[in-house]
Amino acid sequence: MEAGTLPVELWRVILAYLALPDLGRCSLVCQAWRELILSLDKTRWRQLCLGCPECRHPNWPNRPHLEPPSWRDALRQHALASRTWTRHGPEPGSSSCLYLFRRRKSRRVWHVGAGREHETLRGVLSVAGPYDRVVLHPGVYEEQAEVALKVPVEIVGKGKLGEVTLLVSIDQQCPTARLCNLVFMPAWFSPVVYKTTSGHVQLDNCNLEGAQLQVRGPGTCQARFCSFGPSSRAHFQGVALSLLDSCDFSGSDGASVTVEGPPESDRNWACKHLAALAKSSSTAATAAQPESMEWPPSLRPPGLTVTLGELWGKRGGQTLGQCRGRGGGGGGGGGFGEGTVIGDSCSDSDLSGEEKENDEEEKADEGESALPPALYRLSHSSHGLSHLLEQLPDSSSSSSTSHGPPASPPELRTLQEELERDREAQVLAGSFQGCLLRRCLFRDGKGGVLVCNHGQARLESNVFRGLTYAVRCVQNAKIVMLWNEVCGCRASGVFLRLSAAGLIAENNIHSNAEAGLDIRKGANPIILCNRIHSGLRSGIVVLGNGKGSIRSNQIYGNKEAGIYILYNGNPVVSGNHIFQGQAAGIAVNENGRGLIVENVIWENQWGGADIRRGGDPVMRNNFICHGYSDGVVVGERGRGLIEGNHIYCNRGCGVWVMSSSLPQLSGNRIIHNCIYGVAVFCHKDSEGAGDGDSYLSDHGGGGGGGGHDNFNDEGELLAWESDLDSEDERFSSRRPVSVALVEGNCMSHNGAVGLYVKSSEALNVVGNAVYANGGAGVSVLQSGQLTRLVANCICGNTRTGVTVETGCQVELRGNGVYDNGGHGISCRGDGQIVENDVVGNRACGIRVRENADVKILRNRVQAARGWGIAVLGQVKGQVQENTVFQCQPGSTKPLLHHEADSSACVLLNNTLLTCSKRRQGHRGDDWGSARIGCSAYPTDFNYAGIELDPLLKL
Repeated sequence: MEAGTLPVELWRVILAYLALPDLGRCSLVCQAWRELILSLDKTRWRQLCLGCPECRHPNWPNRPHLEPPSWRDALRQHALASRTWTRHGPEPGSSSCLYLFRRRKSRRVWHVGAGREHETLRGVLSVAGPYDRVVLHPGVYEEQAEVALKVPVEIVGKGKLGEVTLLVSIDQQCPTARLCNLVFMPAWFSPVVYKTTSGHVQLDNCNLEGAQLQVRGPGTCQARFCSFGPSSRAHFQGVALSLLDSCDFSGSDGASVTVEGPPESDRNWACKHLAALAKSSSTAATAAQPESMEWPPSLRPPGLTVTLGELWGKRGGQTLGQCRGRGGGGGGGGGFGEGTVIGDSCSDSDLSGEEKENDEEEKADEGESALPPALYRLSHSSHGLSHLLEQLPDSSSSSSTSHGPPASPPELRTLQEELERDREAQVLAGSFQGCLLRRCLFRDGKGGVLVCNHGQARLESNVFRGLTYAVRCVQNAKIVMLWNEVCGCRASGVFLRLSAAGLIAENNIHSNAEAGLDIRKGANPIILCNRIHSGLRSGIVVLGNGKGSIRSNQIYGNKEAGIYILYNGNPVVSGNHIFQGQAAGIAVNENGRGLIVENVIWENQWGGADIRRGGDPVMRNNFICHGYSDGVVVGERGRGLIEGNHIYCNRGCGVWVMSSSLPQLSGNRIIHNCIYGVAVFCHKDSEGAGDGDSYLSDHGGGGGGGGHDNFNDEGELLAWESDLDSEDERFSSRRPVSVALVEGNCMSHNGAVGLYVKSSEALNVVGNAVYANGGAGVSVLQSGQLTRLVANCICGNTRTGVTVETGCQVELRGNGVYDNGGHGISCRGDGQIVENDVVGNRACGIRVRENADVKILRNRVQAARGWGIAVLGQVKGQVQENTVFQCQPGSTKPLLHHEADSSACVLLNNTLLTCSKRRQGHRGDDWGSARIGCSAYPTDFNYAGIELDPLLKL
């Protein structure tokens, strides 16, 4: 009969009555009939697949609501898998010419049950031949002693799952066996219902209730669509390869699956078949994984809806334009960060008195004719830090979007890109050894998978939900985790310690009570391209000499630090996106270390990076932006090298440094932050340094994740201090640093002071560009020890270039202080002002006041208004060998002002240069050329084209 003689719908009704063998014969008739049979996928093939008592839904137990791509292929795969156990047999010799014509021996079927030829399992096994089929009819079969399985057989339960129950303990002593559609319960004398030491066992659609499965190498196991109920577990010791596929583990009182011991070098016959099956299934899963890992629109987290390009130029509560508005408008009071506490003595109001004085001085100058800015100004464009200013946006531009980052932030790499760059990770991703768990569900128990004592396991596309912990890898074990979901754990989700290693990639780890990943005691995993989010504590914790390579992960929405490093933890953290956390992005505490490079850290509630109490990381080329508090916080006893980072648009300070900390800030771009660019404070953590201190105090300085993990019942120690090595190593630093260093940074367009110092310890500030900030360029309010400012360029700030308050010890040497809105340098403290270039500032060039004890030596000074150098009040010290230039011809202000009360201040060999009104029409560049820079310069200047009054020697 031709297939086209009837409508397709009618053919489908007719063919729905055919059995599986008949459908196979019909598909062999011709191409038209084959296409007709294949069109029955959603009807007859689905009915046959779901009606087979030996298999369950193809997507059981994780996604039974989703249909497979093809019901026919699912049924075919089940049929092929059900025959894997029979592939063992003697290979014929090459001389057996009749091998192709031999008759296949038929398998005998034995029926067991009440009224059958055999009533007990032990009885039928004593007479069954190799590869016979034993069918157990509904009932309960109990054996009072261990049953030895000496010949390969297939034991199948008749009827629905649950109608055949075995209370037995079986010891397999044959090469292969298959168990199907059975319920196992432990016998009275042993909790072990099945064990094998050398052969291969295949379990299909079986339930284990309160029972244990034991497989010891070189034995192997393949379990498909099996359920392990409360108190049930599978134990693998030294297995070369075993496969658990689509199994359900629930209600365990310990680890549901334990993999122990290194894989045996001896392998049985099934290993090659399991390896081929594992690789083929893994390849198919890899091809389908990107689509399955996509977020539904309703569940997509907020941070993933914003691209990086949108982030840099976005509008909102903290835009670049608003930060720039603070930088250009004097720093309003509405932009302070929620997590930053500014004391009364630290606020912007400290400068209000000075501002009033500047206003009074300017009012006194109203009668003087103001010249255009370009006239009679010394050139200062060729200073030594022009390379830093070249990176800055044009301050005259009105568009806030022009102030973007200097370089494109790194995008997340895909897993394939990471594997191409890392040979070790590539080898791990392609390895199939030990126990392979695929598409399994672990739920509502204590433990998921325990890999220990050099064991190896591979986990693919599993779901871990509602456990105490999901995966523990300890004692030199190795694990590969791909495409799993770990959620709702009462402790850490994935726990590695004692030199454990492996690859953890493209997993979704979320909503755990402790850390998503906990790495301790020399564990060194590779963590790639995971989503770690919504945890009640930290995302990743590395402590106790833990290591690891953490790359290209999305870490967001955690209640505590995205990544927490402490107690000599020393990971490599690179290329991650850490955002929208309720605490710090990265916290390094309690002698933690780490190499932190090229991460994008944004929109975290506290500091983008928080370093305290001996933390000593290396942070390079990170983008830290749009935080609701400070960009980088270096707390008490914090250390570290913070180099080449882009820190911008944070609601607090760019970098907040506490006293007793010794960081090195080098080559960072610190711009458009709402308060200070860099702030160095004397507050201790316990004295109200902001919410960041409660972050540590609430958790004992190290509770960012994993602190409450309690595994004492399994021999683990709770105290983190036991993870440490020696006291010498605990308190040693990788770099001998005795003074905090701020070097080669660009601090611009911040809302308040560029560099704010209120510290009791020494500080070196070398070669920085401090530009266009909303307050003063550098403000030193408290300095118990010497603060050295050397070779900095401080220009274009709204207020004074450098402010030094009473009681401070400061050395200013070789700085360029240009075009600031107030005085160039205003000093009330003690120290030295040597060889600086102070030009173009709106008020005085250098002003020394009150009881200051200061030496002003060999500076070049020109003020737009006011005195060049002013000595006011009872000042001690000396003003010597300075060159002071007049800016406005005929100005009534003397270039060097010295009050009578300042008799203790000695003025010696200063050069005052005034310009003549006869040459007013000449431009500033007619003054001739001179070496101008932030470093030392000669004092003999050569000016041409301008008539100068005679030199006055004082």
